[in-house]
Amino acid sequence: MQCAAVIARERRVAHQRADMRLDVLLYWPNVVGVDGWLARRLDQSSRFGAWLDVVVDNLGRGMLWSLLFEWGWLVSALEWCVFVCNHNARGDHWKNNFTASPRFIQAIMANGFRTALGTWVVSGLHCLPLWLYGYRWGLLSHWLYLPPWIQALGTLLLAAGRLLALSAEIWCIWTHIEYLTADKPEEKKN
Repeated sequence: MQCAAVIARERRVAHQRADMRLDVLLYWPNVVGVDGWLARRLDQSSRFGAWLDVVVDNLGRGMLWSLLFEWGWLVSALEWCVFVCNHNARGDHWKNNFTASPRFIQAIMANGFRTALGTWVVSGLHCLPLWLYGYRWGLLSHWLYLPPWIQALGTLLLAAGRLLALSAEIWCIWTHIEYLTADKPEEKKN
């Protein structure tokens, strides 16, 4: 009789744990798609939210790059590779695990991208496809009334930020390849 009670209690605890794991899906930042700020404000940060944030960003940028250029899928594929490399090895703390990286990468990643260089890189990463989309469809000139020189300067600055992001992305992929190839070869089973 006592054994059945223990089993029932363990099942209840396991069920409660399963419920607790699924409630993260209903955190407000995950539901409305507003990340970081809202998650921190409501104390609803989670590993799932960190993962979802990058997935949604990559999907949005991938669609924009694909709309802009026939080769846009290459940019998207690169960003997905970086996502896999960073989240596979570093998990939800991927922004904080660059202490052993070159100084340039540390400078980009410092304080969760909250530096001048980090802001420039993130702006190039996130804003360049939006800026190019606005340029292509005349939104910069006809809706925002930006003169051509500002449009050109904006494109140049954002493209430079995106190239800096590319250098960090290549470093992340390379270090992941080094991590994967450092494993000892599996021994053949007899």
